[in-house]
Amino acid sequence: MSAPPVVDLPIADERLAQDVANGLAAVEKLLRSSVESEDAFVTEVSKHLIEAGGKRFRTLMVLLAAQFGDPSAPGVVPGAVVIELTHLGSLYHDDVMDEAPVRRGSPSANARWDNTVAILTGDYLFAQASDLLADLGPELIRIQAQTFSRLVQGQIRETVGPRADEDPIAHYLGVLADKTGSLIAASGRFGALLSGSPADVEERLSRACEAIGVAWQLGDDLLDVASTGAQSGKTPGTDLREGIKTLPVLYALAAGDSPRLTALLSGPVAEQDVEEALTLLRAHPGMAQARAELEAWVNRARADISGLPDIPAKDAFLALCDYVVERSG
Repeated sequence: MSAPPVVDLPIADERLAQDVANGLAAVEKLLRSSVESEDAFVTEVSKHLIEAGGKRFRTLMVLLAAQFGDPSAPGVVPGAVVIELTHLGSLYHDDVMDEAPVRRGSPSANARWDNTVAILTGDYLFAQASDLLADLGPELIRIQAQTFSRLVQGQIRETVGPRADEDPIAHYLGVLADKTGSLIAASGRFGALLSGSPADVEERLSRACEAIGVAWQLGDDLLDVASTGAQSGKTPGTDLREGIKTLPVLYALAAGDSPRLTALLSGPVAEQDVEEALTLLRAHPGMAQARAELEAWVNRARADISGLPDIPAKDAFLALCDYVVERSG
């Protein structure tokens, strides 16, 4: 089965577009076979989120990064699958922690089965990722371990919240870098390493991919406030309803210049107050501040990408930077 379209990113170069499409199809095939088990139930629950779809955003990062070396090198596709399995495993765990009933438009594993099954399935995907990783060498194993450490620490920091003496905005951005950016940074690093790219290219790609990852999440923050459901595919105000303090909310709370908005944002927003909270937040300068922060992360990515060799994949990365800004409105 071929992979779904990835973040709707148009790739101008036809040969690169075909290489990426072929890579996505190969990753999708190995991704599905890698979770096959002799136990039919384990296979079913492991494929639950794979079959629900997804952007395969991290896979795209691996495949584009691999263009700076030999994109047909034998480790590239397994490396992309390792990254995707790690991401999927973390989603099973996230849904348990968030008590999420839906993931990618389908019932979450914890809702369809139960929390224990969801947790163990996430663990199974991590194990399958490690099995593939063992064939890629000790350097890749170390990168994956360090990345996973950052991912877990980011989740812990998000769960505990900022310390009393810590700036909530700095804390939030640090959580995004660890919880979201680290695995996307590893995607770029895996693609570069496994394709035999030069060390300076590997470092640039890793930094750029992390910055793109943080910016992407900040775009989601803005979309939750600014978009209509038709634009984003997500009900506006979802984070507000759940009491999640995203960057625009943190800027509004730090300003403290609207007592009514501050009161509304102090916890989960009641359903009858969501429209009022959205209206006030959309008009607040915190939205512009959050957008400026997103653009600053994208500019960091562009600065590293600008030093890469002039090949079509460089243009694709720059187009991705433009896309991240444009999708946020």
